[in-house]
Amino acid sequence: MEKDFFEILVLNSNLETIKNIDTLKSLIWTDRYYGAGDFEIYTPVNLELMSFLQQDYYLWRKGSERLMMIESIEIECDLEEGDHLIVTGRSLEFILDRRIVWEQTILTGNFQDAIQTLLNENVISPAIEDRKISNFIFEPSTDPNILFLDENYTVDAQIERGTNLYEAILALCFERGVGFKITPSDDKFIFKLYKGQDRSYDQFDNPYVVFSSNFENLMNSNYIETKTNLKTVTLVDGEEKSTVVGGGSGLTRREIYTDAKSIYRTVDGVTLTDEEYLAQLEQRGSEVLSEHSFLTSFDGELDSVTTYKYGEDFFLGDIVQIINEYGIEAKTRVIEMIYSQDSSGLKEYPTFTAV
Repeated sequence: MEKDFFEILVLNSNLETIKNIDTLKSLIWTDRYYGAGDFEIYTPVNLELMSFLQQDYYLWRKGSERLMMIESIEIECDLEEGDHLIVTGRSLEFILDRRIVWEQTILTGNFQDAIQTLLNENVISPAIEDRKISNFIFEPSTDPNILFLDENYTVDAQIERGTNLYEAILALCFERGVGFKITPSDDKFIFKLYKGQDRSYDQFDNPYVVFSSNFENLMNSNYIETKTNLKTVTLVDGEEKSTVVGGGSGLTRREIYTDAKSIYRTVDGVTLTDEEYLAQLEQRGSEVLSEHSFLTSFDGELDSVTTYKYGEDFFLGDIVQIINEYGIEAKTRVIEMIYSQDSSGLKEYPTFTAV
């Protein structure tokens, strides 16, 4: 058993390390590219351990950038198997779920600036002092993929009053294939956008990362290809105008309706032009279609002794090449890394989705 995996640090609400845990019955730890990860600890009841595993404390695992928040503590009593402690929670990104978008907000221009505007107005420097998280900092990304000002990284959107902040940022990022993370630094929470590197056959800047049955580096793999949720075109109804996003004809056309009447023509005394208003309706339609796309995904267990090491050769959000044993090949993004360890040992499960 690889002891390093069980090096779990417990941090109190002031982000001070108070305990190093290296003995647990089982642990599942999931890091995600899109949004918050989560964890589950399952271990016999231990009063000393329970004194450290408390609500609003944090966990950090060696090899992970993510800091997990303890959200739920359960004691399971069983006369035959003994009493067990179950501790679960989600990563720091989920603190954004504690805020809503307080006022109707129009976002235009640079994508990163738009995300910063949402955070400034609702977390970093909101008009209501009690809404402020004093140790939260936005760190601008220097990644050219984030800074590049093409149509994929500009925004024409309107976020409705009352929208959950976490969901608003997640939707904007997901449509553009951008991840975000909140990492601790001293006593600060640092928010940063990022995008994985392309390590597929379609580029020449980075060494290839290929998972294939020929390399024997992805075991027990699963392949899913589904159009169950697919929509190709949406009719978007706004406050005064309508527009259509997407397309298709005959049987290839799959329609969905988007009610965008909560996107207002006039906000804070400023009236949008027809072009500006339609751009915001189109943005909403694009978000809806991105949530109803054709899905191709792979998952499987990594063979940790061959070919590629996660955290060295490839990282969360990277684009890699997959070739399964039936010759199905795809350019995929690493969207999850699941770590599981129990009495049978350490296992690593990546999840990939086709780009």
